[in-house]
Amino acid sequence: MTFLTGPGSSLRAGMSAALLAVALACAPLAGPAYARGAPESFAELVDQVSNSVVNITTSTTVAAPTGNMPNFPPGSPFEDLFRDFGLPGPNGPNGRGTPRRSNALGSGFVISEDGYIVTNNHVIEDADEIEIEFFSGKRLDATLVGTDPKTDIALLKVESDEPLPFVKFGDSDKVRVGDWVMAMGNPLGQGFSASAGIISARNRELSGSYDDYLQTDAAINRGNSGGPLFDMAGEVVGVNTAILSPNGGSIGIGFSMASNVVSKVVDQLKQFGETRRGWLGVKIQDVTPDMAEAMGLETPEGALVSEVPDGPAKEAGIEAGDVITSFDGGEVKSTRDLVRRVADAPVGEKVRVTVLRDGESKTLLVTLGRRELAEGEEPPKAVQAPQEVEKDMLGLTVTPLTDELRTEMGLTKDAQGLVIKSIDETSTAYEKGLRAGDLITEVGQKPVASVEDFEERVQAAKDAGRKSVLLLIRRGGEPRFVALPVE
Repeated sequence: MTFLTGPGSSLRAGMSAALLAVALACAPLAGPAYARGAPESFAELVDQVSNSVVNITTSTTVAAPTGNMPNFPPGSPFEDLFRDFGLPGPNGPNGRGTPRRSNALGSGFVISEDGYIVTNNHVIEDADEIEIEFFSGKRLDATLVGTDPKTDIALLKVESDEPLPFVKFGDSDKVRVGDWVMAMGNPLGQGFSASAGIISARNRELSGSYDDYLQTDAAINRGNSGGPLFDMAGEVVGVNTAILSPNGGSIGIGFSMASNVVSKVVDQLKQFGETRRGWLGVKIQDVTPDMAEAMGLETPEGALVSEVPDGPAKEAGIEAGDVITSFDGGEVKSTRDLVRRVADAPVGEKVRVTVLRDGESKTLLVTLGRRELAEGEEPPKAVQAPQEVEKDMLGLTVTPLTDELRTEMGLTKDAQGLVIKSIDETSTAYEKGLRAGDLITEVGQKPVASVEDFEERVQAAKDAGRKSVLLLIRRGGEPRFVALPVE
């Protein structure tokens, strides 16, 4: 573009500058930061993948209701009343307490030509019969290969005389906020349907330990559950699982379980018929800034070990109070990082775990157990001590355990620590969630059995120039670290 000079050049220069600005605004950005434009149509993508998307119908026998409805005699006028409103009647169609059949609808997608199909666990849960309807209208009965309630994933299998069209999993870690995606499924039982939108957020958690949801504004409604979320290459980057709604309807916020989580679950279900996750054998919590200060850490990162029951971690030498900073060569930023890394590691594998203990870094070799076998195991109780009078400290009134308190709190005879007898509701301790009845087992990462122990640990924190001291408390048997200011 030429810049003009001479008579009237200021006006022409202004017009030229404006044209230049328009040209620059319309020009594509150079380099990797260039964002892809919206597609003119999703029709080609729909044609490419629709044959692999399926509708799922399940049938379940539901037990008869056991309410307090009276059993009316045959010929009662109430039977006519129920019949007039199209209801089965107070005594059931064939007498009181008759079981009935319940049908449910969902979606899924084929991942192999030999008939493996992925859907949500809640779509087929407790189903007696599962029928698959393909885009062509063909229907086949499916058998259940395996389920994983923790990620809400199920794997089905159909037998077909001919190879089935299928789709592949994409890499959900490469999906960016703002990327275009397309959801397909059977919303509200209306049949095959496609909706498009963008990725609104990544790494969302809803309720599970292994949650890694992609949030999307592509319309997802009831019946879409189990259906695929496609990227523009036609690869599955998520399994549509949930909507966030205050009133039971879609408000445009949908969640799809990330494909990198789903593909690992599916591989295990296909191979074993169940999941086989690694198990480290520790109870952990995130490191907060005040905890980091109390422990002398530079940054509030890692997974703080609150308890080590019998298991792989204990055998390897990991202790309560350790901060796990690395697992199998990968940096651990939070408890969520550690849970996923451990779950993805093969059962029986030896891995290196790096911990911070008393300001020093230690690397330990741990042979992982299996999570599914270890779940439900109760951690042992421990430690011993004398008994003394109650004491007011840090907004807490604490007293040592007595046999009477152990019985009252349902603790074992060898349980030790200090019981919070009362708490100042204006104190920081109350704000941080401590309550009367909590059991303090450690102060400053060392066991406490007496009021004197508590006082010594608090004073030691002050002498070390700490602003806070770390307490390990138990409530209902569950451990949790809390940092309290020492002043």
